[in-house]
Amino acid sequence: MAANLTKLAGQVAIYGISSVVARLLNYLLVPYYTRIMDPAEYGILTDIYSLIPFALVVLTMGMESGYFRFAAKATDAAERKRVYGTTWGAVLLAATAFLALTFTFDNELAGLLGYNSLNVGYQAPQEPLLYVWLMGLIVFFDVAGAIPFARLRQEGRAVRYVVLRTLSVVINIGLCLWFYAVESPTVEGWYSEVMSPTSPIWALVANLIASAITFVLLLFSCRGVAPKIEWKRLRTIFLYSLPLLVSGIAGTANEFIDRQMIKFLMPAEESLAALGVYGAVVKIGVVMLLFTQMYRMAAEPFFLSEFKKDEFKNSNAEVMKYFVIVSLAIFLFITLFSDLFALIVGPEFREGMYILPMILVGNALSGVVLNLSFWYKQTGATKYAIWITGTGLIFTVVFNILLVPTLGYAGAALARVMCEMAMVVVSYRLGQKHYPIPYNLKVIFSYVAITAVLWGISLLTAQLAPVLKYLINGAMLVLFLIYAVRREKINIGGLVRSVLRRK
Repeated sequence: MAANLTKLAGQVAIYGISSVVARLLNYLLVPYYTRIMDPAEYGILTDIYSLIPFALVVLTMGMESGYFRFAAKATDAAERKRVYGTTWGAVLLAATAFLALTFTFDNELAGLLGYNSLNVGYQAPQEPLLYVWLMGLIVFFDVAGAIPFARLRQEGRAVRYVVLRTLSVVINIGLCLWFYAVESPTVEGWYSEVMSPTSPIWALVANLIASAITFVLLLFSCRGVAPKIEWKRLRTIFLYSLPLLVSGIAGTANEFIDRQMIKFLMPAEESLAALGVYGAVVKIGVVMLLFTQMYRMAAEPFFLSEFKKDEFKNSNAEVMKYFVIVSLAIFLFITLFSDLFALIVGPEFREGMYILPMILVGNALSGVVLNLSFWYKQTGATKYAIWITGTGLIFTVVFNILLVPTLGYAGAALARVMCEMAMVVVSYRLGQKHYPIPYNLKVIFSYVAITAVLWGISLLTAQLAPVLKYLINGAMLVLFLIYAVRREKINIGGLVRSVLRRK
């Protein structure tokens, strides 16, 4: 089991390094956007990027997990190719239909999403439609590349995956800097006169170009396998994936519906600015989500491969403990130095920093839910995903409706915590009933208690001189890490060697 965990840690690290580099590069846009855009303009961008993930989940239809599952069960390379061709073909078909509907009903969508009534940064009547068109095209290319990217992960081709993901980010950033910093104030004609130089449109144009180029390059990794649907095979894969699709829709709604709640439940004159502040603070907390994302990329194909029952249970229990430890360390790192992280965003956005701990807790609990999901994905009992995420969605909607009108975006952050806590409880109870895994709750909660104490001490140091405060907080973080490494007897050298052996 130790060898398996070391292998998984190496995979997490290699995906993590790439994700960290890509996100850090992308992070450069946050301080930039929040200094050239006002909160309302950034609120529009926040709103759009909360809608895109929802479309991605719907259109990929849970086929990534389905591909991992059935590719692992394939008896030979030819069958794996047929699984790949079928899942890719189905996803491409869904993406094409979505794009056609987007352009056919563009005006209706703009009205439904509230873009026709916005009066922020407009210089042209066609700007609401541009939002819809660009979103549709971005979604198309990202969905079309989902299964080819999943294949790279399933085959362990991490370097190619890393290069393509990083290249996409670099292109996106370069174009954003070109549009906003170089061209927009100076070019005459439609570019500068019809569209505001700080309009969110330019960020979407840059994203679209980057997504399109990445998809074209990704096609070279397909090794001559064309998307070809075998309908009988698709039916089997879809029946496995359908509960994951339903739960994915609910899960994505849990994660992003708070932005829509802020937009529609707060007073119209305040909502976009509040959404911009909230979105900026959420970006600061993205480090926690980044860890969860890189963990998911390695852990999903790892845990959905063939496992002996006891080996799966013991590995999952052990990994859960380490996941929680790392998440708590990230929480401490960000909260102990939150005033430094606040400098990432512009001055107009820092008023929302007080909700950052809630954002981080919600993100950490989301990772716990991910860990608790592997048992039903491994056993094929994916129907339970609907129960879990459905519970979370109920908590999300109810608490947002109750809290956002009075607490504003702080209510949305608190509702997210309540949602994730509910899903953790339901997922854990279902798992222990149907597929009991020996999680070491005593050890896990001891780390949570230590983290809470250290965070509480850091609040008491807030009024000290900055140098002294940072020394105390830094010492507490180091002590936490040393304690965890020694208590768990973590082989740091083994982890490093596992990463270096990856190609």
